[in-house]
Amino acid sequence: MFISELLRERRVTVSIELFPPRQDARLEGARAVVTEAAGLAPDFISVTCGASGGTSGNTLEMTRFVKQCGAVALAHLTCVSSSRQEIRGLLESYRDAGIENILALRGDLPADADFPLPGQYSYASELVKETRAFGGFCIGGACYPEGHISAASFEADIRHLKGKVEAGCSFLTTQMFFDNNILYRFLYRIRDIGVDTPVLAGIMPVTNRSQIGRIIKLSGTSLPPRFVNILDKFGGQPEAMRQAGIAYATEQIIDLIANGVRGIHIYTMNKPALAAEILNNISHIIKAG
Repeated sequence: MFISELLRERRVTVSIELFPPRQDARLEGARAVVTEAAGLAPDFISVTCGASGGTSGNTLEMTRFVKQCGAVALAHLTCVSSSRQEIRGLLESYRDAGIENILALRGDLPADADFPLPGQYSYASELVKETRAFGGFCIGGACYPEGHISAASFEADIRHLKGKVEAGCSFLTTQMFFDNNILYRFLYRIRDIGVDTPVLAGIMPVTNRSQIGRIIKLSGTSLPPRFVNILDKFGGQPEAMRQAGIAYATEQIIDLIANGVRGIHIYTMNKPALAAEILNNISHIIKAG
């Protein structure tokens, strides 16, 4: 099923994200995670790949298993280190596996390498255009409520986002954020320039203080004072931090739904139990939304 069809139903959708093991790792543990996640009956499950496509083989296998478990599957596809021929080969593999949804991403720039090399992509919009021309997929894209960390400016980033949508994106998923007002301002700005594509709000329940440093470094996400206070108070107490992180994510989602956001995407870090607790907290809210 195309995710765009789900989003046209005009109800609140909740999806969850998983990541595959390293390319040389065994998949048994990943299959157990998928089975547990599928048991939560999310609207769809997305499977990431390494920023440079380094786990693409396991992404394919894990996404195929998502589908076997009866869930709608979304495969991430990065293009920055792949030739157009390699991307076409991956699209053929996903098509042959019956995967209908692709999240088209540029990926992080490779270290110590010329970029782009001949035959490689420079932007996610090029991958979106290529995937659309290939045919047979519902295509999603990423968006950044605070602007992409490598963008020249916020205005330049949302102009590029508009180009990505025009290239063929049917929906967008945000980078994680911890202040809902940032998302509301972002939505206002992109609607103002004519981007009316459905936007799924990416929420990460932070249950371990050590997660935050890497998140900020990779994404540039800002932390509101209220969230910083939680980290300062409970960061050294694992069980308290876990409970506080789930509560904070739950509060974010309740506020988002109350303000008309129709799509919630939970970054689980391969811990479906976190998503299960959040879904339990909002079970009646989802139905009422």
